[in-house]
Amino acid sequence: MRRLVSFRDFDWVLLIFVLIICVMGVLEIYSTTSGTKFAGAHVRQIYWIIFGLGLMFLMSMVNYQLLLENAHWFYLVSILSLVAVALFGKKYLGARRWIQLKGGQHFQPSEWVKLVLIIALARYFSESHDREASLGDVIKAGLIAAVPMALVLKQPDLGTALTYVPVVVMALFLGGIQVRHALIILLVAGVLMPTVWNYGLKPYQKDRLTTFLHPEADSQKSGYQLQQSKIAVGSGGIWGKGIRQGTQTQGLFLPEPHTDFIFAAWSEEHGFVGAVGLLLLYFMVLTRLIHNAQTAPDRAGGFVVMGVVAVLLFHILVNAGMVVGFMPVTGIPLPLMSYGGSSLLFMFLALGIVMNIRMRRFVN
Repeated sequence: MRRLVSFRDFDWVLLIFVLIICVMGVLEIYSTTSGTKFAGAHVRQIYWIIFGLGLMFLMSMVNYQLLLENAHWFYLVSILSLVAVALFGKKYLGARRWIQLKGGQHFQPSEWVKLVLIIALARYFSESHDREASLGDVIKAGLIAAVPMALVLKQPDLGTALTYVPVVVMALFLGGIQVRHALIILLVAGVLMPTVWNYGLKPYQKDRLTTFLHPEADSQKSGYQLQQSKIAVGSGGIWGKGIRQGTQTQGLFLPEPHTDFIFAAWSEEHGFVGAVGLLLLYFMVLTRLIHNAQTAPDRAGGFVVMGVVAVLLFHILVNAGMVVGFMPVTGIPLPLMSYGGSSLLFMFLALGIVMNIRMRRFVN
C-alpha cells in the first residue's frame, strides 16, 4: 500500500533547533547594529527567515528525485549565473560577487551553487553501482566542482570557493574513493600548492592566510580583524557582558560584527557559556541531519543530506576557528546566524530538500 507524503514525517525537532539559532542571530544582529549605519538589519533578517521558511516548506513538497533527474540543467544554469556575475555583477570592495536586484537587494549566485553541486554529485555517484569509485569517477567529480570553483575564484571569493571542497570530499568518501587515489590527490595538491600560492592568489588573500599565524606582527592592518576578534572573545569571560554591553562590539572595534564575526560578538556578550550553548545547538542540528541521512530511502538521498552536513560543518568549523585565531580570515559566514539573505536562503533550501528526503522514507 502506497503511503502519501505527510508533514507528520517532517523533522520538527530539527526545525526547532534551526529556529532557535535564527532567533539568536536576529538578537545579535540587533545588538551589534543598533545605533550604526546598519541599524534595522535585524528586521531585514527576519524577513529573510520568513521567506526562507516558505521556500523550505515548498521545497519539501517537490520530490527530490525530480531534482536529481534535472541536475544537469540546474548545473548549467548555475554556471551561467556565475558567468552573469562576471559580466554584469555589482563590484563592491574590489570583488564582483553580487547581482543587484530591485529595492537595493543583492543576490549572490555562488551560495546556491553549493546546493546544485550537492545534487549534481549525488546524482553522479548514486548512478554508479560500484562499491569503489574508479580514478575516472574521481576525475569527473573533480571537474564537476572545478568549473564553478574557478568562476568563483575569479570574482574573487576564496572563502565561498573553499566551501565547495567539503562537498566533493564527502561525495568521494561516500562514493568509495580508494586510498591510493586519495593519496594521489594529496600528492598532486602538494605539488601544485607553490604554483597556486605564487600565481593563483591575490596579495590580500595571501595576507589573510598568513596573518592568522602572527596577527600581532601587523595588528593595525592585516592582523587588525583577528586581533580585535580574539580580544572580543576573551573579554566575554564566562557569562559575557550582556546584550549591547560588549566594549569591542559597541565601541566599533570589532569589524563586521553582524556578518563574518558575529560569533565573536556573541561570545563577548554571552561569554563562554553562551558560545558553548550555540555550538551545542549546531551539534544537535548536525546529529539530526546525519540521522536523516541514515534513514534516507535511497543512496542518492543519503548523499544529498550528507552533502548538506559537509557544507554546514565546514562553515561552522572555519567561522568559529577564524574568530579565535585557529583559521585564516576567509569571509565565511556562520550559518543561520550571520546577516545575509543569500546564505540564509541556501540553508533553508537545503533544509527543505532534507525534509523532502525524510518525508519520503516510507513512501513506496
